[in-house]
Amino acid sequence: MRIIIYTGKGGVGKTSMAAATAVRIAKSGKKVLIVSTDQAHSLGDSFDVKVEKEPTKITENLQAMEIDTVEEGEKAWGNLKDYFKQLLTLKGGSGIETEELLVFPGLEELFSLSRILDLYESGLYDTIIVDCAPTGETLSLLKYPERFSSMIEKVLPMKRKGVKAVGPAVEKMMKVPMPGDGVFDDIERLMDKLQRLQKLMLDKDVVSLRVVTTPEKIVISEAKRNFTCLYLYGYNVDAVIVNHIYPEKAMEGYFSKWMKMQKEGLDEISECFSEVPRFYVELLPKELRTLDVLSQAGADIFGETDPDEVLFKQEIYTVQNEESTLKIYLPFARKEELILNQDREELVLGVKNELRRFPVPRAFSGMDIAGAKFDEGYLYIRFEG
Repeated sequence: MRIIIYTGKGGVGKTSMAAATAVRIAKSGKKVLIVSTDQAHSLGDSFDVKVEKEPTKITENLQAMEIDTVEEGEKAWGNLKDYFKQLLTLKGGSGIETEELLVFPGLEELFSLSRILDLYESGLYDTIIVDCAPTGETLSLLKYPERFSSMIEKVLPMKRKGVKAVGPAVEKMMKVPMPGDGVFDDIERLMDKLQRLQKLMLDKDVVSLRVVTTPEKIVISEAKRNFTCLYLYGYNVDAVIVNHIYPEKAMEGYFSKWMKMQKEGLDEISECFSEVPRFYVELLPKELRTLDVLSQAGADIFGETDPDEVLFKQEIYTVQNEESTLKIYLPFARKEELILNQDREELVLGVKNELRRFPVPRAFSGMDIAGAKFDEGYLYIRFEG
């Protein structure tokens, strides 16, 4: 079974690319589900049908659903949210402010991703395509199990056995309600689910991420940060989809200057994502919606490539915090061919006639290159503050 996640900056066409991929794979005979976790759903618009919060039939082998993030959040929180609300309203009373305090940034999106785990474990599909919320930073929220554990320990320092033994006395003396068995059950269930989700998302044989970008400088910068962040978190980006490429005929006359800017953008994409497969999508003369158009787009994008395969699987970036070192994979490079410079928050790396740019990881932000060595296909760059 495969999970393919499309991510990128808002407005780059993630939904259309995800939908075209889903149609292409479904036509091969596999049972496909395409899921939107974006609160601003547009999946139904792509297929020109109404898509519900439960799987909706599009074709014989293709279903689609738009996850209700609020509903998933309510199901995930359960008794735990009610208990937190009790604690917060002891003195201040209830109100909209209390509800706002219980909204953790990114948590609803995380619970939406946990629904993907349910769908995967159901075994009903061969492939799940995920149209993710704008920016792959959503996936960095899978670090929440550790953060959530820390928060729970601070809020609930007493264990289940301790609550049963001395809870009534503490509750009477401190006038603070003690959590019931249902709260502890929910904590255990939620933490187990988040840890299983994290394990699944890091399984490179099952899960692939595909970054969608356009040739504009601002969008490419976001895609580079996104790409590096995902690799540093251990996720597998197996392709980059370059959307909204204007045909040369369309750029004549008034728009001729845009051709030069587009070429610069495409060159930068080639420099920054040289290791991974890249697919280019020209702007169509008609809107990218309805099954027929999506089917043709899927064929144009991938050609002879099977989009259901893991298209690339290799560790590119690794941060070694203890040594303040960034490890970069450079296949087939030779030491004498390498050129390394730092341009503020970017590393400029030359290999033969090719130029690569890597955003400096946040862990080393504000630091300068102190040294580098090349060993068995990997470049190790050491930073000092």
